[in-house]
Amino acid sequence: MTWTDVADAAAAVCLIGGSLLSLAAAVGIVRFPDLFSRMHAATKPQVLGLLLVLVGVELRLRSGEALGVIVLVALFQFMTAPVSAHMVGRAAYRTSPVRRDLLVRDELADRDDED
Repeated sequence: MTWTDVADAAAAVCLIGGSLLSLAAAVGIVRFPDLFSRMHAATKPQVLGLLLVLVGVELRLRSGEALGVIVLVALFQFMTAPVSAHMVGRAAYRTSPVRRDLLVRDELADRDDED
């Protein structure tokens, strides 16, 4: 067994793991009861799934040019996913009724009481 075979096996594991996490995120978006739970499903496993897929692609390609693009995609995903989820959650909290029974602690309501 050569290092190429080991890298190919690791790439296969990363690709399958990443695609399963992305599938779990998609199922969570469809099945979870409220927007905040769906947001969590859309960001956490999806970002990790994408990173595993990117690692798998780099292990398979073993290319310097691909590495640059993969790093850029990972950085943009890390920068945009949390910010967009935060903005969507904040806007949804302000504009739509929130199921208070699902919230453990409502920090935004505490902040509104102070204003």
